[in-house]
Amino acid sequence: MTETGAQLFARLEARRCLKDLEPRLFPEDGGPDNGEVVEICGPEGTGKTELLYHLLSRCLLPRGAGGLEVGVVFVDTDYSLDLLRLVSIMDHRLGAAPSGGDEALLRSCLSRLLVVHCASSSQLLLTLHFLETSFTSRPALSLLLIDSISAFYWLDRAEGGASYGRQEEKLAKCSELLGRILRDYKITVFATCHAIRRNSSAAPSSSSSSSSSSSDQNKPYLCRSWQKLVSHRLTCSKSETVPKMAAPAAAAASTQFTVHCTSRNKGFRSSCFTVTDRGVEFSTQ
Repeated sequence: MTETGAQLFARLEARRCLKDLEPRLFPEDGGPDNGEVVEICGPEGTGKTELLYHLLSRCLLPRGAGGLEVGVVFVDTDYSLDLLRLVSIMDHRLGAAPSGGDEALLRSCLSRLLVVHCASSSQLLLTLHFLETSFTSRPALSLLLIDSISAFYWLDRAEGGASYGRQEEKLAKCSELLGRILRDYKITVFATCHAIRRNSSAAPSSSSSSSSSSSDQNKPYLCRSWQKLVSHRLTCSKSETVPKMAAPAAAAASTQFTVHCTSRNKGFRSSCFTVTDRGVEFSTQ
């Protein structure tokens, strides 16, 4: 395919680095560089979606409200994007900003968001081809969010039959294309990945088996082509905690989420957060 001068300029133009997207998640000075992939994994109900909304709003919001003011592509493979929740989070943060917030400012923030939906791995592959045009025409697009990269895992396994190679073929092609997009356009990618429960030959017999089972669920299971792309892995979990000075009206236990970050060649970090109407709030440690 012949590349035009405009496409060459867009490909080579420096995109906004997102190392400071959320410093509390990554090791010191270890946030994602341009061209890197962050995988957010964990069982259902461990705060992955809320964490994604937190990162998304931080990108879309103006600098005066603590945002980065960059464009985002959201690939929704689970058809679970809750725009009302996202707008609510951004509205709270705009209202807390010194300049305040209004509908026009909120619309301006949402104009930086491009949402696409996919219903199969084949559609995801076609979508990534389409997005090359978007990255060419919109140099401000700096972040690609995929929720989730594992959405079609079982469907691909069923269609692949007994051949392990055919089961992984479609996601491998998506990963290879995504790798080229990362090299050419220097975007940053965040993708969620559902945990799966593997069969065990032995029944659980002790409390340690629970920890072992949880660890087993969070082991990488997607194809090697995808795993090679991942530079940072955020593993989410949750625990019920009761506030030390709980008021009578707040006697119920609150849910605290923990994120363990493992970065290739950059170290390890753990952080905790709770989810409120205002979105994710990190705990001070």
